Amino acid sequence: MKPTRRSAAAFAAIVTATAGLLAGTAGAASASSASSAPSFTGPLHQVTTIASTVPGNGDVNPYGVAVVPRGTGDLRRGDVLVSNFNNKANVQGTGTTIVQVSPHGQVSLFARINPRLRGCPGGVGLTTALSVLRSGWVIVGSLPTKNGSVSGAGCLIVLDQWGHVRETFAGHGINGPWDMSSLDLGGQAVLFVTNVLNGTVAANGHTVFGGTVLRLVLQIPRSGLPWIQFNTTIASGLPEALNSAALVLGPTGVGLGRNGVLYVADTLANRIAGIPDAVFRGSSDGAGFTVTRGHHLNGELGLVVAPGGDILTVNGGNGNLVETTPSGAQIVVRRLDSSGSPPGAGALFGLAVKPGHRAVYFVDDATNTLDLLH
Repeated sequence: MKPTRRSAAAFAAIVTATAGLLAGTAGAASASSASSAPSFTGPLHQVTTIASTVPGNGDVNPYGVAVVPRGTGDLRRGDVLVSNFNNKANVQGTGTTIVQVSPHGQVSLFARINPRLRGCPGGVGLTTALSVLRSGWVIVGSLPTKNGSVSGAGCLIVLDQWGHVRETFAGHGINGPWDMSSLDLGGQAVLFVTNVLNGTVAANGHTVFGGTVLRLVLQIPRSGLPWIQFNTTIASGLPEALNSAALVLGPTGVGLGRNGVLYVADTLANRIAGIPDAVFRGSSDGAGFTVTRGHHLNGELGLVVAPGGDILTVNGGNGNLVETTPSGAQIVVRRLDSSGSPPGAGALFGLAVKPGHRAVYFVDDATNTLDLLH
């Protein structure tokens, strides 16, 4: 899109704020890298179940994980929000609930969304795309199904701090929002959203190269609703395909690293991709550069950047977490789930670092629980 003079000035303000934040992040990453610990997950060997993620309506298959950064409304700082993708009958793309879990295992229902929500094409099936902003806005993705088949492009659903739906974002390049990370600047927020429905349904199970990463710049007014100021496709041509076990496979987890590189779990290519200058670039970088491929990666799904700058991913193929340096070295592997056949397959999806701790929250779809690696 061509910015007007006014919008260009607004984007310049975002650039200034973001540059300062990234500079601070890089400094923290450098300090952490200089510590005696060889990696973030190196000392972590114990997995503890925090709580069940199944709410009263029976929704299962927890996908998204996000830690509440600031207490407001019903949101309590340090609690974890978890979005459910399946309903009680275990039908994919029909989950409508977000639960809130305290670090000590207390569980409450944060939101139950109308499955026929207006403004969300195809209905509601909550995905791994889940972010909580300091302002109290909660944003979650929907990739819906009907009678077992994808029923629409989905949307991003915006909820307030009490779990009430206030608006939806559709269009703007949003097409099957599968995962998301955010850069929270207070009065603005930058969302990085992976999309997996660009030509996927028409391909009927064959792999197509239409997966995208979309950057949405939101304005967060003091009063009134957030709104999309800019939308830019910053990555494209990523492989995606329908899948009987996972509904769809395509670019999943995203995390913003030092120097503005966005890391993407390129699931079907079995690699971690890097998109340089992700906050500021004005066009797509295609499929990005390859940080690492294969080896311990096995259908990686969820992704988060650790405080020291390393990339943490969880495998959909074998239940392992893999820690990778920005230079591409896979330095730690941790088994998080060994159930099923093959062991751990299909168990892992969303994850998040526990703030102020050397620990990682993750959801286990095999047990419908929120767990902690510590």
